Amino acid sequence: MPVADYATYRTMLDRARAGRFAYPAVNVTSLTAANAVLKGLADSRSDGIVQISTGGAAFASGTSVKDMVLGAITVAEHVHRVAERYPIHVALHTDHCQAKTLDSFVMPLVEETERRRASGRPNLFNGHMFDGSELPLNDNLDIAVRLQERFARNDIVLEIEVGAVGGEEDGIRASAAAKLYTTPEDTLEVARRLKNGSDHPYLLAATFGNVHGVYKPGHVKLTPSILRDCQEAVERTYGPDSRFYFVFHGGSGSDLRDIHDALDYGVVKTNVDTDMQYAFTRAIADHCFRNYDGILRIDGDVGNKKAYDPRSYLALAEKAMADRVARAATELRSAGHALSAQ
Repeated sequence: MPVADYATYRTMLDRARAGRFAYPAVNVTSLTAANAVLKGLADSRSDGIVQISTGGAAFASGTSVKDMVLGAITVAEHVHRVAERYPIHVALHTDHCQAKTLDSFVMPLVEETERRRASGRPNLFNGHMFDGSELPLNDNLDIAVRLQERFARNDIVLEIEVGAVGGEEDGIRASAAAKLYTTPEDTLEVARRLKNGSDHPYLLAATFGNVHGVYKPGHVKLTPSILRDCQEAVERTYGPDSRFYFVFHGGSGSDLRDIHDALDYGVVKTNVDTDMQYAFTRAIADHCFRNYDGILRIDGDVGNKKAYDPRSYLALAEKAMADRVARAATELRSAGHALSAQ
């Protein structure tokens, strides 16, 4: 299937919220990682989201170039072409982008989509995240409202964050004073400013104790009932059509019961990165340990070309990451729910 268009993506989000499941939104840094996401989603018969961060995009352009916009376009163009070979729908998103980076990352990508639309081509990305969580709420929403107006004209879905996800993601670390729990009052103000229930939906990353990075089970203390309280508050004030499309960031190490509670309360998109990085790298490490005498040229030997050919271990890494994507789809209840499977 081609990358989802705006109408298809809206249908995906509505089905997820109604069906109480979420799409894995997997960060990628290379074409190999993007291929792994597509395979994992297809294997589990789940639609999903391919995502790229500022750092991932810079890496994708090459370590001597480090051009975030070029890297993001390169990965997105690849997904547009290759996704057509898989029997599932995917959306393309960018991840955390703070206010100071909007003009050098998100806005050039929006301009690229505008150029594509003017020539009759599909959008480059389906959605972009603005992370204004380090700003006062009013300043955060002032920027979000301006973005929403431009995004709506171009069929782009905005994602924002209210409250701060703890830990560190791609070099962005929450401050020690960060507000790790969003309140119903916060989300009511979001709903008022962004006009919940309007014709153009947005995604909200509300925080309920989530932390970026990897932690042992039990170390991340989530309070998903916060999401329930926020949904109930907005429904009371603005009606049932105003319910949020929530995003779950920083879920590594979370109890599966907490994850499922979050899905029940309206999470439709769950970012997964750390566990995917580990699966990818673990397969490479295993190959190197098992074949060290072929990978290295020891004591004047020539080694084994098949062992150190990058294709040998990158194929293993792709499969391992694909398997982890499929597991994520199962845990997030999206497995078997691909639009093409209905």
